[in-house]
Parts: sequence; C-alpha cells; structure tokens
Amino acid sequence: MKKKVQLVLGSGGARGLAHIGVIEQLENDGYEICEVVGCSMGAVVGGLYCAGFLNEYKHWLSTLTRGNVFSLVDFTFNSRGFVRGEKIWTLIAKITGDQQIEKLKIPFTAVATDMMQMEEVHYTSGDLFAALRSTISIPGVFTPVIEKNSVLVDGGVLNPLPINVVKKRKDAIVVAVNINGKNTHHVSEEIKEKNQSWLQRYWKNNAKNDTPKISFFDLMNTSYDFTQDRLAQLTVEHYQPDLVVEIPRNACGTFDFHKSAQLIELGKQAYNKAKTS
Repeated sequence: MKKKVQLVLGSGGARGLAHIGVIEQLENDGYEICEVVGCSMGAVVGGLYCAGFLNEYKHWLSTLTRGNVFSLVDFTFNSRGFVRGEKIWTLIAKITGDQQIEKLKIPFTAVATDMMQMEEVHYTSGDLFAALRSTISIPGVFTPVIEKNSVLVDGGVLNPLPINVVKKRKDAIVVAVNINGKNTHHVSEEIKEKNQSWLQRYWKNNAKNDTPKISFFDLMNTSYDFTQDRLAQLTVEHYQPDLVVEIPRNACGTFDFHKSAQLIELGKQAYNKAKTS
C-alpha cells in the first residue's frame, strides 16, 4: 500500500510552478496524494493535478516565452483591476474541458477570499474554473469575481498557505509547500536584482537619507508580500504540518511563467532538501 499525502499548495504567482516539481518528487518517492488544498497558483496547479491534466499543463508551460506571457495578459481599464484573466482560462479550458470539483479524481479544495463577508471561501464542488478564477484574483491586479453578494479575490489575502482546511488523516502525512519562503543567495544576480523590492533597491542605491521614489504598485505589491510572508509563517507555526517545503520569494518575478523549467526543478530540489533536513 502506498504512503499517503495530504498536500497544501500556497499562493505566490509564477513561483507556484515549483509545486509541479514537488508533486513529481512525491510521486517518485512512492506517495499517493489523497487530497489537495490550494489557493491562488497553488489552487491552479493542484486543481489541474486532481483533474488529471497536470502533464498537459506542464507541456503548455514549456512552450511559453516572455512575449507569449505578455500576450496572454488581457488588460482592461477597470477601477477594480487592470487584468481580466479570461485569455488564460480559455486556453487552459481547451486542455481540460469542463470540470466539476466534486467529480475530480482526487479530493480538491480551492481557497478564495470574500471581501464583503471578510472570510475564506472553500470551493469543494461546482465549476473548477470558476473556483480557480476567484482564487487567483490578486487585488488591484486581476478584476475580482462578483457572485451575488460576494466579491471574491485571491485566497492569499487571508490564507496564503491553507493548512487549516486539511482534516488530518491517521493514514497520511501533511505536506505544505510555502512559496513565500525566505530569500536565498542561491539565485543568479540577475534574478536577485529583478526581484528586489523597492525598499531593497532604495537602500542599496541611496547612501543619503533621500525620500525614496516609489510607485503605487511598488507600495501595494510589497505590502501584500510582507503580509503573505507573515501569515504563512504563523500558519506553519500553529498547524505544524509533517513536512514544509520552502520556495524562496526571490526565485522569480510574479509573472515569470516562461521560466517554468527552472521553477519546476527548483520545486524538486526544495522538496529533496526538506525531506532530508
């Protein structure tokens, strides 16, 4: 009988592609993934895995270039966000067809945030793509999903690593993949420079106590990152999963989906490091 894993996949933009590497290594080690809970990109990877289409998704990612990624960003002049996100879902739906969460091969939960009710929303049934579209809606970037009296956005707003959703099984271990991990020095100088926050760039480039030049997006994005980092840390400390795989925040930029190969490999390396430490 295979060893079982309840897998929790966290939020964090393109870094979420590292989840693919973790899943592949778990399977290589003989584990059976018996449940997946995810938010944001963790939900996307987890949902496609549970539906049985992760290999197809991985192949599609391998074809992306920086230009392809930009062409998939459907900009909109909307006060709620500047990206609709419909192009990407249309392409993914062509790979998978219509999927109902309750009929997936593996039990799956996607976590979003209801801004009106100020609470988490757990999708365990219904249309898979509606759930995924809600959970990846980064506030101020992607337009939110409006459902009746709810305004649904990224699950990472309240819970970037939703370990609390898992009901621990006696016959399984809980593995959590935190893609808001501490920065590491083991990345190229180019990547480190690109992914430095405005705050890091300011202190590096300004010897005098000048007023830092920051944009609204810099301020919003960095504040959101800090909150996610701290929430993920507190969640791990409180729920204490059996294994935590840490993907460093400075591994790539939020929209670097064209770097899928190196991010998947990073996920494999991070898993191997976690299981031996």
